Amino acid sequence: MNRRALMGAAATAPVALATPALAQSLPEVRWRCQSAFPRVFDILFGTADRIAARVGQLTEGKFRIQVFPAGEVVGPAQIIDALQQGSIESAHTAAYYYIGKEPGFAFLTAMPFGLNTRQLTAWFRQGGGNQLASELLAEYGIAGIPAGDTGAQMGGWFRNEVTSLEQLRGLKFRIAGLAGRMFTRLGVQATLIPPADIYPSLERGVIDAVEFVGPHDDERGNFVRVARFYYAPGFWEPGARLHFMSNQRAWAALPDLYKHALEVACAEADSDMVARYDAANPPALRRLVAAGAQLRFWPRPIMEAAWKANEEQNAEIAGQNARFAKMLESYNRFRTEQFQWFRIAENSFDNFAFSAAQTVR
Repeated sequence: MNRRALMGAAATAPVALATPALAQSLPEVRWRCQSAFPRVFDILFGTADRIAARVGQLTEGKFRIQVFPAGEVVGPAQIIDALQQGSIESAHTAAYYYIGKEPGFAFLTAMPFGLNTRQLTAWFRQGGGNQLASELLAEYGIAGIPAGDTGAQMGGWFRNEVTSLEQLRGLKFRIAGLAGRMFTRLGVQATLIPPADIYPSLERGVIDAVEFVGPHDDERGNFVRVARFYYAPGFWEPGARLHFMSNQRAWAALPDLYKHALEVACAEADSDMVARYDAANPPALRRLVAAGAQLRFWPRPIMEAAWKANEEQNAEIAGQNARFAKMLESYNRFRTEQFQWFRIAENSFDNFAFSAAQTVR
């Protein structure tokens, strides 16, 4: 054999041998993942399904995650407890559902008048947010990875038009996160109802209004059938981040390759989910208006009162909770920088271009 042939054989032989050896060394791992969302909400529920499929692809089918719709293993409200106990290995959910355990969970999903989707991504990845989130989750025996965002949400469905603070008082409003406490300060009876129970509660008059996500999901929820007035914006959710959470012991037991595969799948979901909403919401909004939705914008006095109530609320919680104070300081410092920058480039462009495009049409 000549030298060139010998070198060629030597270069190719390890590749032929290494791939089967690697595949054989990968352990079979099976996880259950409890979604906080019913299957009908295809982007919310489907994101966890796509994460699971991607992980399977990246690990040659060795690491399989089975995703269950809301309530099939445990209800959305029980997810944190189930993860702590190890009765499920993983979940895909919104951390702000669990502010009753720790108000700091709100920072992981959405804060009223807070960071939008892009800004929240920047805070997580470049502003220390992921470290703060990991510290919080670790106290509950949980590992978490940001995994999807809805983008800016709508402001909810109301049976009757709301034009003043007085008309808000006494309303029974389904709303999540610290926004519920903020609206309570304005005289609203805020309540958190799982997604699967929203429509029947609205239909039976258990609640007078509901905020959920945006046109695509709200259309699937059929809210327009019983509440015609559709408000914008959802100033309490300028972006809403979801997390893929796992039992910390189950996470620690994974081979590094599987951890990396899950991190990659979640990072892809982070951008994919908001892209799906950005594509799906405009036509859904047109259909909702055609079905009778009356589009309204929040009156400025209500938003100003909500801003004041939110600032007071945050200050009070921070005064009682050192962790919340630490997260709030980091978050607000980052928000100040982001708001100043976005006013210069993003907002000035948006204000002109969006208006000009409507004029041209």
